[in-house]
Amino acid sequence: MLIDLHTHSTASDGTDSPAALMRAAAAARLDVVALTDHDTMSGHAEALAALPAGLTLVTGTEFSCRLGDVSLHLLGYLYDPAEPELARERELVRDDRVPRARAMVARLRELGVDITWERVRQLAHGAVGRPHIAAAMVEAGVIETVSDAFTPQWIADGGRAHVGKHELDVVTAIRLIKAAGGVSVFAHPAAAHRGAVVTHRAIAELAAAGLDGIEVDHMDHDAATRATLRSLAADVGLLPTGSSDYHGERKLCRLGENTTAPEVYEELVARASGAKPVTG
Repeated sequence: MLIDLHTHSTASDGTDSPAALMRAAAAARLDVVALTDHDTMSGHAEALAALPAGLTLVTGTEFSCRLGDVSLHLLGYLYDPAEPELARERELVRDDRVPRARAMVARLRELGVDITWERVRQLAHGAVGRPHIAAAMVEAGVIETVSDAFTPQWIADGGRAHVGKHELDVVTAIRLIKAAGGVSVFAHPAAAHRGAVVTHRAIAELAAAGLDGIEVDHMDHDAATRATLRSLAADVGLLPTGSSDYHGERKLCRLGENTTAPEVYEELVARASGAKPVTG
């Protein structure tokens, strides 16, 4: 089985519509794909309606979280979207995206970058985020690639034009996902180029707080990092997952580039009670 548990569509910062993403997953010969847009579930209905025969969809969300001074992402799978407390927190994070993005555009304009909020909004078919600002900067000729925007000079965490956002306390997020019948996985925990990362001790504490897994096989982890994370997962009782973090044309990775072992996937599904995977 080929199982990819981390992908994005135009409902957040991917370039494929949810329907196109399902078709692409089938073309990539995936057996299972998770749609995990940032802080939203708005793409799931379209994905389910377009689900090709034989492909299994896992519903999920990539939550924006914080642990102390460190921003991190938490993948929540197969939770009940109607659970009110988690839905309220998800909306708070999602609704903060527009004022935050507008403020970053304003800061960039003060720095002489000729982009407009109107164009950024056009580039964001769904929830607006930093990649859409970066895409506008590429269009304006300020930088060559989207990745070039994520530096201290521009909109990286702590950068000249960076603006903070509402983020869930990660222990609270783990609790809320579990209360909604879902399972949680720490996304790309050692992606140091994105900013500060949490310690191994902190990951062990998250495991004790109810975290189900950590994303080990990811494009941002080299071989040595993957080996270290796999050993840590075994030591603290976390399930090791793998996934592409596919964003369509926005990132240089392909569907199924990294995958999750079938036995790990089956354990995640067995632990979830809020929703079940759907097969086309």
